[in-house]
Amino acid sequence: MHGVREVAADPGARRRRPCGRRDPHVLLRGAQILFIGSYGHGIALARPDPASGLPMRTEPAADTPDPSYLALSPDGRFLYAANALDAGAVSAFAVEGDGVLRPLGSRSTHGSNPCHVHVRPDGRHVLSANYKSGSVAVHPVAPDGSLGEASDVVRHTGAGPDPERQDGPHAHQVVSDPAGRFVLAVDLGADAVFTYTLDSGKLTPAGEARWRPGAGPRHLAFHPSGRVAYVSDELDSTVTACAYDPERGRLTRQRIVPAVPEAGGQPGAGAERNYPSEVLVSADGRFVYVANRGRDCVAWFAADDELTPLGSAPCGGRWPRHIAFGRDGRLLHVANQHSDNLATLHVRDDGSLTPAGPAASTGTPTMVLPAG
Repeated sequence: MHGVREVAADPGARRRRPCGRRDPHVLLRGAQILFIGSYGHGIALARPDPASGLPMRTEPAADTPDPSYLALSPDGRFLYAANALDAGAVSAFAVEGDGVLRPLGSRSTHGSNPCHVHVRPDGRHVLSANYKSGSVAVHPVAPDGSLGEASDVVRHTGAGPDPERQDGPHAHQVVSDPAGRFVLAVDLGADAVFTYTLDSGKLTPAGEARWRPGAGPRHLAFHPSGRVAYVSDELDSTVTACAYDPERGRLTRQRIVPAVPEAGGQPGAGAERNYPSEVLVSADGRFVYVANRGRDCVAWFAADDELTPLGSAPCGGRWPRHIAFGRDGRLLHVANQHSDNLATLHVRDDGSLTPAGPAASTGTPTMVLPAG
């Protein structure tokens, strides 16, 4: 691995899914299981009730330290976990029958506290976002699914006005655009989204989009059109709609709305604060969903030019760190970190959310990954 390279946030910067690729679902005897990441409890597995499809019980799947985020290979044969440690690592597993995970080893991310992991659409590289050290690492994937030593590590630079959360760069997510042409890294500390190309395991800067000072961009989700993206802004409790140029990998901010429609922006000093976490777009491109920690709800919006707020529903627990759609988009699974449970909501035709049934207990869930 070459030395860590720095990519600066420029204050003056302007703001296809390949054929045959499956979503992160793998067929496991016809049932959709759920892998659950956590802090301190390893990877868990939730099995659904055959009649309702709701996850009713959880069981241990792999003993690996602080697997805060998980990702599946495009063919569903391999799972990768970001181990959120001071000496950050990414662990690899083969997914076998009934969701059994067979360890394939781990590799250093050459950074601290990785909080996100992503598999490229062609399955040839795994990327991770090191939150504490503000860097992005690239690992080649071997034919057996195991990871090679990091082929590149790029460290962001920049900071924001929040002295506690933005003392420097804090990479929070790294994803490919829908065409697989560019890699985008969302950095909460630098108030920026960095764009790269990835060739032969090396990241090359291709641009950046600057965010509002103190917004703290956390996660990004693309619209199915590939020309619009939505970003959850953790620190100022907003959602930003952006135009996306797939030829240049450029984001242009267009619309900003409160993450909790009925609550407005962040409350004043001493009042309850809200921290948006995951953002999703429905498969039909009609609705945008945002999980809100603090208000403990999931809000939904129309995916129109105004990002029109439509409503919110209780998340079924406390501190919803992550949300994910079930196989057909009719269920929304919620990983409630502080209440130690996995809740499930029905997704109605009009985009609204209603409780689907009792939550399943699981220790400190940080993300939920449908598989099957």
